[in-house]
Amino acid sequence: MRFEHLTDGLGIGTGTPRLSWVPAPEADDQHAYEVEVERRGHTYRTGRVAGADHVLVAWPDTPLASREPAVVRVRTWSASVDEPSAWSGPSTVEAGLLTSGDWAAVPVGADWDEDPAAERRPARVRRHFQTDDRPVERARLYITAHGLYEAEINGIRVGDEALAPGWTVYPHRLRYRTHDVTALLTPGANTVGAWLGDGWYRGKYGFDGGTRNIYGTDQSLIAQLEITYTDGTTTVIPTDDTWHAAVGPILTSGLYEGEHFDARLDEPHWATPTAPSDGWTPVRTGTRDPATLVAPEGPPVRCTEEIPPVSVTRTEDGRHLLDFGQNLVGRLRVTTDGPAGTTLTLRHAEVLQDGELATRPLREAHATDTLVLPGTGPYTWEPRFTLHGFRYAEITGWHGDLTPGAVTARVHHTDMRRTGSFECSDPMVNRLHENVLWSMRGNFVDIPTDCPQRDERLGWTGDIQVFAPTATFLYDCVGMLDSWLADVALEQLPDGTIPWYVPVIPGEPMWTPIQPGAAWGDVATLTPWALHQRFGDLDLLRRHYPMGKRWVDLVERLAGPDRLWNTGFQLGDWLDPAAPPDDPAAGRTDRHLVATGYFAHSARHLARAAHALGHTDDATTYGTLADEITTAFQNAYVRPDGHMTSDSPTAYALAIAFDLLDERRRQAAGDRLAHLVEQERARIATGFVGT
Repeated sequence: MRFEHLTDGLGIGTGTPRLSWVPAPEADDQHAYEVEVERRGHTYRTGRVAGADHVLVAWPDTPLASREPAVVRVRTWSASVDEPSAWSGPSTVEAGLLTSGDWAAVPVGADWDEDPAAERRPARVRRHFQTDDRPVERARLYITAHGLYEAEINGIRVGDEALAPGWTVYPHRLRYRTHDVTALLTPGANTVGAWLGDGWYRGKYGFDGGTRNIYGTDQSLIAQLEITYTDGTTTVIPTDDTWHAAVGPILTSGLYEGEHFDARLDEPHWATPTAPSDGWTPVRTGTRDPATLVAPEGPPVRCTEEIPPVSVTRTEDGRHLLDFGQNLVGRLRVTTDGPAGTTLTLRHAEVLQDGELATRPLREAHATDTLVLPGTGPYTWEPRFTLHGFRYAEITGWHGDLTPGAVTARVHHTDMRRTGSFECSDPMVNRLHENVLWSMRGNFVDIPTDCPQRDERLGWTGDIQVFAPTATFLYDCVGMLDSWLADVALEQLPDGTIPWYVPVIPGEPMWTPIQPGAAWGDVATLTPWALHQRFGDLDLLRRHYPMGKRWVDLVERLAGPDRLWNTGFQLGDWLDPAAPPDDPAAGRTDRHLVATGYFAHSARHLARAAHALGHTDDATTYGTLADEITTAFQNAYVRPDGHMTSDSPTAYALAIAFDLLDERRRQAAGDRLAHLVEQERARIATGFVGT
């Protein structure tokens, strides 16, 4: 059983989670089903329900209350056998904190002076507490942060996610996660604590090396530990002014910069009741509207694979150059020994130039991690609050030989379930497919980004608009993209303009102020439809429909009665290989041809969404609009012989793929496209849209 788009139902953000299941093998031609919900000491059954539905089936019982668990089972009938299957195994769903009143926690962080314009040393925060002698039935930790966090209880890591809580439009949506920490508590004295990092919240991020303090200057934990005893009573331990903070062994940490860790300064038992109190001072408390705290819609970022180096080369000056044989996104875990104060420097790059790391493409992302050894014997370390895009790594300062297993690359991305695959007889085509997979994994790090290595890594709307059909074939990424689309709607301007990238952060002059642009703005209509096609989620389509409608209405106003979007700033067929390096938008294809083509495509998809949602009037209105744009497109950009005013592969590919040609001219356009591909000797002659 799956709940909404989650494999784990713990801490779900709705009281009426939809249910999905795979019909039993003996009833794979499902003809009927029965759902059982066990909660609050009683059992509810739907009885036999006729139908083949088994994806996102409506919650059958009354809504769950905050914190309430339920155990759900299902059995199915086939069309050919009038006996039910066996009941499925029991699956547990548990609501998170569903109302603002459920939260008692406030943000807590270090209370010392910092220079907000400079790199700041991250803090650790903690609180000691006592549990009663009564038996504990369950304990839940609801947790998030302004910045990034890793939590511990009694010295044991809570959860396995990385870069939590991820990146959302923080002023409006901040994700919290629910953890079952029952097994981590002990009778009597306990300690809960967390490492903190800057992350996207206040770290240096964006263009030209980035901007600091995009969302705030504080670095704070927001957490609520709730302990329920077997007698039904509850103890709540929220972040408040009873917590304490201290500096830890992380000296600096940034998503671009990397992490500097001095193990000599670490107290490994800092989050245990016996930890020393020296250096710990009362926290500074802040404020946060609990109405902005939301449960996750998809899985978190995790380590999904470990890769050893395929070769290690030692240079004459003692550096070690490691090749992992695969471009990846993640970080290194090292196990080494050496005298106290020995400093290891770990640098990363995607390619080599003259045998050395080629760091110029990284621009201002230094991608350098530093470890200072404690001198207490073999030491294992991995950065906490950074990720790098790399195939090669260089280690300076390694003491002795670098033995097998001493260094491992740990791959990190949103932990999506693989759903689609491809294989053929041609190893080069298979390798191309593998490149697509690795590129997706590296760029699906909580949001869909354009690149994972340099000083950018932004949620460009055009990138995912183009890639969504592929992404949704390869992986179950619907929860992640649904969450990101919610942020796109929040960032949409009042006139309907969709930003170039979401979340919106300070940009270069080219992107500021935000202007409407074809292909990028069309993420509002095309990506929700792609998700609906792949995952059958009508509620998702319904939630994002207003955003798409505002976008199409805006373009209709800009185009005017002639239905041609031929004004304003456009990227056109961005990155056409024929475009000059200083103007990637100046390709072979008229950028207004591209804009008008997308206008028709979005209007057509909005009409389809309206029809699917039962908005009959809208379906008619936008269907008629799409027809009018198609006619205008043909009159303006298609000649009578089927050739186009822009005689480029992109022009023909767009017109054919978007169904903007009548049958007679469609064949001629296809023939011309084939000729142009052959003329280019099958080399890429298309930009962003055309490809």
